[in-house]
Amino acid sequence: MIFSDREQQEILGYLDLLRGEINAKLDEYTNFGSRCPKSLSEPMRYSLLSPGKRFRPILTLLACELSGRTRHHALPAACAIEMIHTYSLIHDDLPALDNDDLRRGQLTCHIKYDESSAILAGDALQCYAFEVLSKHVFPKDTAGRCVAVLPEACGPCELVGGQADDMAWKESGPPSLEFLESIHHRKTGSMILAGLRMGAIIGGASHLQYEKLEEYGRNYGLAFQITDDLLDWVGDEETTGKRVRKDKSQGKLTFPTFLGVEESRNRAHEKVKTACDALDMFKSDSIVYKSLVGMTQHLLDRRK
Repeated sequence: MIFSDREQQEILGYLDLLRGEINAKLDEYTNFGSRCPKSLSEPMRYSLLSPGKRFRPILTLLACELSGRTRHHALPAACAIEMIHTYSLIHDDLPALDNDDLRRGQLTCHIKYDESSAILAGDALQCYAFEVLSKHVFPKDTAGRCVAVLPEACGPCELVGGQADDMAWKESGPPSLEFLESIHHRKTGSMILAGLRMGAIIGGASHLQYEKLEEYGRNYGLAFQITDDLLDWVGDEETTGKRVRKDKSQGKLTFPTFLGVEESRNRAHEKVKTACDALDMFKSDSIVYKSLVGMTQHLLDRRK
């Protein structure tokens, strides 16, 4: 789908609006006052409120709107998915895992504070995500369905399992493309799917709408990971806000190391097209539909 310059500006404006609403709600939720020790709330807020793209929570809001309800109903779920994502980044950056010192253009949590503060901040964000879901999503049976979706997505068979396989893949014998995609369906795709699923549940999606949003999410997740891997090979640190050439120098299993740069780009194009095709049943002139397609197509032009 080709958008005019005016439509592209409208899409960017709408996504900025959603990002602003998410940031404001994250700030509100983590203003604990005296209820939470400052030594904990500061690293939590430092990492959570850092300048991220917020594409996971944005997908939650867009899925809700496409499914029939206004986006404010899904804001708690959108914030919960960002809290889980941030906890996973804080822990992934620790010396025992990826040992990174730069994230989103600023020092990682354990470098800014210390390792114990980073571990506790990640732990607290993980728990708090479920508190937000259970207290602020209505009706309560909808909250219950969301509380079932999110822990499965970030648990031992999905997010954490994918991370474990990513750390230990050399012990599993010669890698295959299927194994690589399996890692990232879980490590990256599971949280994208969880955000879309919660948005669809809150929005009252039909069975077919839910299935199509899942199909979209599976392809979006792989497209995102492929472009993320490519940024480590061809991106620059100033633009991406994180260290580059790190995966390559450490011999990590990535799409470019397995397929090469050009074939990885071709595969990203294929996944983006398949993702957008899955949205055909939602096709309209609405800013919601156009924004979802637009942010998906933008993956192919990622610089950060």
